[in-house]
This record gives sequence, C-alpha cells and structure tokens, in this order.
Amino acid sequence: MRTLPLCALAAAAAIAAAGCSLQPLYQRPAAPVAAAYPLVEGQGTAANAGAGQLPATDIGWHDFLADARLQRLVEIALQNNRDLRVAMLNVKQVRAQYGVQRAALFPQVSAGVQGAQSRTPGSLEPSGNTLLTHSKTVALSAAWEVDFFGRLQSLSDAAFEQYMASAHARQAAEILLVSEVADQYLATLASDEQLAVTRATLEAVTSSLAIVQRRFDVGTASDLDLSQAQTLVDQARVNEAAQLRLRAQAGNALVLLIGEPLPENLPAPVRLSEQAIRDDVPAGLPSDLLTRRPDILQAEAQLRSENADIGAARAAFFPRITLTGAFGSASPTLGGLFGAGSSAWSFAPSLVLPIFDAGTNRANLDIAQVRKDIGIAQYEKAIQTAFREVSDGLAARSTYDDQLAAARRFTDEEGRRLRISQLRYESGVDGYLNVLTAQTDLYNAQQALVTVRLDRLESLVDLYRALGGGWLRDTGETPRVAGDLG
Repeated sequence: MRTLPLCALAAAAAIAAAGCSLQPLYQRPAAPVAAAYPLVEGQGTAANAGAGQLPATDIGWHDFLADARLQRLVEIALQNNRDLRVAMLNVKQVRAQYGVQRAALFPQVSAGVQGAQSRTPGSLEPSGNTLLTHSKTVALSAAWEVDFFGRLQSLSDAAFEQYMASAHARQAAEILLVSEVADQYLATLASDEQLAVTRATLEAVTSSLAIVQRRFDVGTASDLDLSQAQTLVDQARVNEAAQLRLRAQAGNALVLLIGEPLPENLPAPVRLSEQAIRDDVPAGLPSDLLTRRPDILQAEAQLRSENADIGAARAAFFPRITLTGAFGSASPTLGGLFGAGSSAWSFAPSLVLPIFDAGTNRANLDIAQVRKDIGIAQYEKAIQTAFREVSDGLAARSTYDDQLAAARRFTDEEGRRLRISQLRYESGVDGYLNVLTAQTDLYNAQQALVTVRLDRLESLVDLYRALGGGWLRDTGETPRVAGDLG
C-alpha cells in the first residue's frame, strides 16, 4: 500500500525538476547597416519627405492605390493567387507540426482492453494435466518523458519559431502580391499608352507618305524622299506589332497574378499621368525595418528556431528519463474484472544515459551551431537587402519628379521640331531626311515619357512595399496577426 504514494512522490519530484533549458540566451544581432538612409546628391533632405505622416505599415493599400480598377484587381488576387494560397497552406502545415512537437511535453495517456487465453499441454506440466488459462484486463496506461534538461522544450520552441517564420513568410508573400499586381497593372497601362503613341505615329507617317507620294508624282519630291517616308511607315508597323505582343504578354502576367481571367465589370482604367499613388510615405529609420518588414521577422524567427535547436542538441548529452505506468483491473473472467481485489497497477521508470555514440551527439551539436551561424548571416543579409531596397526607393522618389518634368519638356520640344521640319520640307528649304529624323526622335521621346511615368509610379509602389506596407486593407484598421488564417 505504500508503493503508490512513493510513486506519486517520485513523479512529483520529476515534475519539479523538469524544465531546465540548455538553450543559449538569444541576443538579436546588431543591424549591419548605417543608422540613417543615404541622401541623393543635390537633393538635401528630400529623401525623408513625408515626416510626420503615418508609416507605410499603417497605410492600407486601398488608400495607397487610389485607382478603383487596381483596387478591385488586388482584392481578386488576394482571394485567388495560387502562390499566396500555398503560403497560407504552409502556415497550416507548420502549425500542425508545432502541435505535434508540443504534445511531446505532456504525458501520453491511453486506455486498453485486453483478453488472453493459453493452453499448455500436460506433457509440459509437472502434474501431467493440460493447463488452460484465461485473463481479462482493463487499464489506463500513461507514458511521459521527464524533460529534465529541456530537450523537448527546446524542440517545441524550435517548432514554434518555425511556425512564426512561416506566418511571416505568408505575410511577406501577401505584401509582395499587392505590389506585384500594382506594378503589373501599371505596366499594362504603359503598354496601352505606348501602343496608342505608335498607332498615332503610324497614322501620321502614313499621311506624310501620301503627301510625299503626290509630290513625287508631280516631280517635286525625289525618289529618296519617297523611300525615306516609306521607311517611317514600315518602322511604325514593326513597332506596332512588337507592342501588341508586349501588351498581350503584360495582360497574361496580370491574369496569372490575380488567378482568374479579367472580369468584364471592372471599373474604367485611369491613365498613367492621372494615377494618384501616394508619394508622401515617410521613410523612418533603418531600425524600424526590424519590426516592420515581414521578411526580416521571418529570418529572425528562423534564427530563434536554430538557437533552440542548440538547446536540444546539448540536452542529448544528458540522461533521458521516461515514466511509464498503468492502472486498471485484471481477472481470469470477464465478470470478475470489477470485483473486489481485481485492481492491478504497474510503474516502470527508465533512464537512458548515452555512453558511446561514436561522436553522433557532438556532430549534431556542431551542425546546430553552424546552422545558427548561417541563420545570423541570413538575418543580416535580409536587413541589408531591406536597407538597399528602401534606399533605392528614396533615391527614386527624390529624382523622378525632376526627370519627369524634363521628359515632358523634351517631348514638347521634339514635337515643335517636327512641325518646323515639316514646314521647311513643304516649302522646299530642307530635304525629307530632317522630317524623318524629327519624326523618329519625337516618337522615341513620347515612348520614353511613358516609360518615365511608369518607372516613377512603380518606384512608389516598391518603396511602399519595401517599408512594410500592404498588409492592411484600410488605414486605421486593426492589424491582423500574421499567423491568423481566418
């Protein structure tokens, strides 16, 4: 009768002793970047424009992207994009794996019913009589590894950090998707506008060809003039075919991102020159990226997991203690299972002490430590990458407005030059070569103007993403937890 209390005391002592951890104390590595973003030469403090405004992480993409058509495309992509769906399923998978590992911290309890019969021939019995035996058992059994040195807790911590890493990876995938849809949508608008420029040019040069042809027919234009006018028409047709192809490919890329064909009832598109994408998002400090960029948080969670793995590898050098017990009823007959005196129990503690493993535990510890070193390097690289992306975005924001204004002036001047060249040709002052050159230069300037508009808008979208924006739909809403899949 004293055995059960002694067993209970032993189990209580084991519980009290459990929980020692051999994990190294985690310390966040220092950020290997400057304390402030670099300024563009000649731009003064323009790179930090927007100070006092809400940070990118608090600005909803629905407010950042004002185009109603683009907003609808982003909503569709968040529902249907397959890469984002895979990222969400990965979170579910890793969360389930964490649940499996965490369960190892607790006793495993099971119930069982067992019946056995045996027959021993009389030739094997001293009495010479055949022996028939029957037994029936009903019991609850439990097994528990006492985590004296924190091996199981370290494995559980590592699994939890893996879950957090997958959650931040999903968050990064969603933010990236918002920016990718915006960039690809803007690219389709640019393709449409460049195609419109090409078609307008084709129409203009076709009209010019007709004029030159009439002048040639009456002898006031040379064969060279006619050949040069035909060259302009042929080149415009080449450009039209190429841009039709690029427009179709841009549309296909957008369809892939949103995960379904473009709906028929989308709002009308807004021209590139009228896009109202916010350009006042504050940069903040590089240290802000450590808590705002999900890819950095993912790398740090991975590093924490590798740090916990070192604790598990260290614990493998120490004994593992397992408590196994059962309590129930046993009887030779089914009817006697719950009768007086039928209770039965067992208690079987075990201790396994590693003595010789040919260096396996040492090698596993070395692996864990090297993986942590790799994790530190990857974490630092994630910070450096984020710093570079934000710095590039700030440099673009500081310079694109000036470039765009210059591109507009240049295009206007090229248009004026073409008009003058045409007048001089028609009056017989110059040959058609000047018209050919002016027409080509105007076309290139118009195409470049569209490209500058596109690059400026895409740089604003990419800066918003680089600063961690795109996780919230609406400004002011309560942020979602990265691991909450709804």
